[in-house]
Amino acid sequence: MADTKIIVIRHGETQWNIEGRWQGHEDSPLTKKGLRQAEAVAHSLRDFRISVIYSSDLGRAFHTATIIAETTGKTVIPDVRLRERHLGVFQGLTRPEMKEQLPAEFEKYQNSDPDLVIPGGESARQRYDRSIRCFNEIAEKHLGETIVVVSHGGVINGLFRYVIGLPLEAPRMFKLWNAGINAFSYSNRTWELHTFGDINHLSRMGSMDDA
Repeated sequence: MADTKIIVIRHGETQWNIEGRWQGHEDSPLTKKGLRQAEAVAHSLRDFRISVIYSSDLGRAFHTATIIAETTGKTVIPDVRLRERHLGVFQGLTRPEMKEQLPAEFEKYQNSDPDLVIPGGESARQRYDRSIRCFNEIAEKHLGETIVVVSHGGVINGLFRYVIGLPLEAPRMFKLWNAGINAFSYSNRTWELHTFGDINHLSRMGSMDDA
């Protein structure tokens, strides 16, 4: 059986990305630049033999996935398990606002404890567990095929750590680009990383310019 190829995309830039507001399960629309980024990803994938596109059901990811689907002619299947971490009381706030309005909660968050449940939200480990279950189920369901998954930075961070064996407690020393392409393969219940954070398609399409 041939390897399953999983191409994982972070959604395009949003208005709250620009403002530095934490989105979590809240949402904000793609910017003009974010739309160009999504179109650039779609263009780069147009010749791939993609079977299906999975996406977080949150608007910023699903809109990105829809643009890819329009170019590739494939169906988008939403899955709530591909959502970003629920950030509870922090959602919609910038880091300075979090520090000012919720100093005790923000101080605990600064410790980077993966088991810390944000009030009204969830822990990093809870997001990790649900999203990794989803990725494994998708990979098993589409053995030997090529699939696209559109999700969020935190979810991609978790999959990267899972595949290379990096603990959730370890500091993140890598960039998670909007509309970056991350390519993995899956075979015999084993994952392998092929490409991480590829944004060459964005510069070719002029999508790295200011929105």
